Amino acid sequence: MKLFKILFFIVTILTIGCTSPNKKEATMSKEIENTKPVFKYWSWYGAGIEKTDEEHKAWFKKLAQNGIDAVLIDTQADSKRLEKVAPLALEAGLEVHAWMFTLNRPGDTIALQHPDWYMVSRSGKSCFDDRPYVDYYQWLSPSHPEARQHVWNLVESMAKIEGITSVHLDYIRYPDVYLPIGLLPKYNLVQNEELPDFDFDYSDAAVEKFKKLYGKDIRKAEVPAIDIEWKQFRLNEIKAVVDGAYEIAHKHGKKLTAAVFPYPEMADHMVRQRWDKWKVDHVLPMIYNNFYNEGLDWVKFASQQGIEDLKGKNTTLHTGLYIPEMTAEEVTNAINIVKESGASGVALFDIKEHHFEAIKASKK
Repeated sequence: MKLFKILFFIVTILTIGCTSPNKKEATMSKEIENTKPVFKYWSWYGAGIEKTDEEHKAWFKKLAQNGIDAVLIDTQADSKRLEKVAPLALEAGLEVHAWMFTLNRPGDTIALQHPDWYMVSRSGKSCFDDRPYVDYYQWLSPSHPEARQHVWNLVESMAKIEGITSVHLDYIRYPDVYLPIGLLPKYNLVQNEELPDFDFDYSDAAVEKFKKLYGKDIRKAEVPAIDIEWKQFRLNEIKAVVDGAYEIAHKHGKKLTAAVFPYPEMADHMVRQRWDKWKVDHVLPMIYNNFYNEGLDWVKFASQQGIEDLKGKNTTLHTGLYIPEMTAEEVTNAINIVKESGASGVALFDIKEHHFEAIKASKK
């Protein structure tokens, strides 16, 4: 009997010794799997004042049922309207982000009372009453302290809303020095250099601030485009607005996200926007390949370039796609390419009915 007990004890120990590592490995494997970052699906949504609650609900339900995780809602920075619309998206199970036009503030009733708040082109035209490219380009100067504070006030009004995850900055840049090549024919333009009508900001606020910092009157420069300090000054002015917005959002327990140009060097060149230097939680670069006469391979290149530039920073990149002209198959291919790039998610602009099945299937 004693011998039997000894043998039983030895067999038990051997059994535990043989099986425990496998159980441990299985547990560890499960833990690793659970900590893998989730590839997020986003969608921009314009909550126009003409839309009813029922229309909002129906769209949010459709987004949620077809694989969208987060919705970026534009209420023209009207926090009271967002307070009413956001709960409808939350009820559908969506993460909600407060999408706002930042420096481009078309029809802003407060800003329009202050003509000196607006950017001015090198040719002397103010966005207050003479707008580049399109009539809704009404750009505020990030160098005007009151205009900057107005933007921050809007950020704070959105950040205070219960249930939203982030304040999402759009048009956080200067007007297009260079348009995407695919859009030039629409405006009958050739932009082989920085043209005076599209080179901003020569407002009094910006010129005087630059002069105080660098001792130069940029209006007297023969070729402002080759003045590196002038360019860096404007990059820094955008960064200051973003960094201030970041502090405001985080103060209220919200994140800061931003829609940006394809990758930092390109954004720097086209719109004075160096987003890899910003304080921001997530960037959604608008890698709209058809705007640049590029194929889907360029989506991967631009995504990977942005990811590389963000290395070492606490900022994740979610690739933005412009899809209204894409077939369902093209949307599937585009999403797969974004996943291959290593991006943390995909943001879809202007989803059509025929895209939903492809979006949903791509999550499997």
